[in-house]
Amino acid sequence: MTDQSKSSDKPWGGRFSEPTDAFVERFTASVAFDQRLYHHDITGSVAHATMLAEVGVLTTEERDAIIEGLDGVRQDIEKGEFQWSVSLEDVHMNIEARLTDRIGITGKKLHTGRSRNDQVATDIRLWLRDEIDVIAAELQRLRSGLLDLAEREADTIMPGFTHLQTAQPVTFGHHLLAWYEMLVRDAERLQDCRKRVNVMPLGAAALAGTTYPIDRAMTARLLGFDRPTENSLDSVSDRDFAIEFCSFAALLMTHLSRFSEELVLWTSAQFDFIDLPDRFCTGSSIMPQKKNPDVPELVRGKTGRVNGHLISLLTLMKSQPLAYNKDNQEDKEPLFDTVDTVKGCLKAYADMVPAIRSKSANMRVAAKSGFSTATDLADYLVKKGVPFRDAHEIVGKSVAFGVAEGRDLSDMTLDELRQFSDVIGEDVFDVLTLEGSVQARDHLGGTAPDQVRAAVARARKAEG
Repeated sequence: MTDQSKSSDKPWGGRFSEPTDAFVERFTASVAFDQRLYHHDITGSVAHATMLAEVGVLTTEERDAIIEGLDGVRQDIEKGEFQWSVSLEDVHMNIEARLTDRIGITGKKLHTGRSRNDQVATDIRLWLRDEIDVIAAELQRLRSGLLDLAEREADTIMPGFTHLQTAQPVTFGHHLLAWYEMLVRDAERLQDCRKRVNVMPLGAAALAGTTYPIDRAMTARLLGFDRPTENSLDSVSDRDFAIEFCSFAALLMTHLSRFSEELVLWTSAQFDFIDLPDRFCTGSSIMPQKKNPDVPELVRGKTGRVNGHLISLLTLMKSQPLAYNKDNQEDKEPLFDTVDTVKGCLKAYADMVPAIRSKSANMRVAAKSGFSTATDLADYLVKKGVPFRDAHEIVGKSVAFGVAEGRDLSDMTLDELRQFSDVIGEDVFDVLTLEGSVQARDHLGGTAPDQVRAAVARARKAEG
C-alpha cells in the first residue's frame, strides 16, 4: 500500500484494527538515525540468546541458529546489502525481521524476555561506551601534543593577561600547561561518566522485568558491563548517562573554544604571536593576503551546537513520568551529533597543536611593552622594607612616568627610578628584566622555565 501500512505488518499489530497512517509511520520511525547502532544491537542480541540458552529458554540448536543468523545479518549490513525499512520503525525490528527471514520462526524467539525499551537502552550504552574509549584516546593524544609543545616553549616569554590587558610576563610553555590542566579535568570527568554508562539495563524488559528465569549477571559479563542495573523502572527510562556525557562534552568544548579564541587572536596581525600551518587554514575568495584560522573558528562555533544538545536532553527528560516514553526516541540525534562533533574537534586539535610555531620575538616585544614587570618592582620594594600599599603607589607613579616618556620600567635609568623611592638600588634591574621576572616564579605551579619542564615531566609520568 502507498498511503498506509497494514497493521498486521507490525510486530505489535495484533491489537490494532486499522493501519498506521503513512505520515505517522515516517514521523515516528527512528531507523534513519538509529541504524548506526546495528553492531551493538547484534552484539547485545548474541549475548541475550546465549543467556536464554544457558537458562533453558532456548535450546542450544536455537541459540546457534540465532547467532549464526545474526552474524549473517551483520555481514549484510557491512557489505551494504541490507535494505532498511521505515515500516519496521527502528534498527531493532529491522534486524529481527531480517533474522527471521534468514532462519525462520526461530528468529522470532530471540525477543523472549526483553523489550525494545531495555534493548535500546542497552544498545546506546554499548555504543557510547565504545565512543567514550575513542574520545579518551583522542583526548590523550591532544594532551601529549600539548606537553611536547610546552616543553619546547619552556623558555619562550610572552605577556600574561588579565582582562586581556598585559599583566605579568609568563612563559609560553606555562600558558600551554594551563590548557593541559583543563584537559586533565575533562579526561577525569569522561572516565567518571564511563562508570555510569557501563551498567546493563537488559532484563528490565518493558518496565517491570520478565517472568522468564533470566540470568542478568551472565548477560552483563558477556557484554563487558560492570553490573546489571538495580531497578527495572529506572533501567528503561534513565538517560542520565547520556546527559552526563553531554555535560562532559559541553565543558570540553568550552575549553577548546577558549583555546580557539586565543589562537584566533594570536594569529592576527595585531598579536602575531604564533603561526598555524597552511593545512589548518583557508584563504579568502576576494582578499589574496588572507590566511584564516578556520579550524579554531569552527571549533569555537561548534561549542554552541554541543551546548544546545545538552539543553535539549535536559529538557527532553525534565517532565517525563516513569517509565519509558516515546519522547526518549529524541535522545539519539543530540547524543550522536555530540559524539561526532567532539571526535572531530579533538582530532583537529590533536593534529594541529604539535604543529603550532611561536613567534618568540613578537611575544617578547609584547611582554615588554605593557609594564609587565611592575609587580616585580613592587615586590622588590616590599623586600626592601617598604609597606606594600606604599610600594604600590610608588610603582604606579613610576608607570605613569613611563607612559609619559614612552619607555618601559626596564628602560629607565637608576636615577629616574630613584626619584620615586631612594631605596631602589642597582640590583633593581635584576628583577625588571623579563627573564628575571619569570625566573623569580620558581615554585610549584609557577611560570619559571625549570618549573615548566618539571611540570611536563610530572604530567608525562601521570599519563603513563
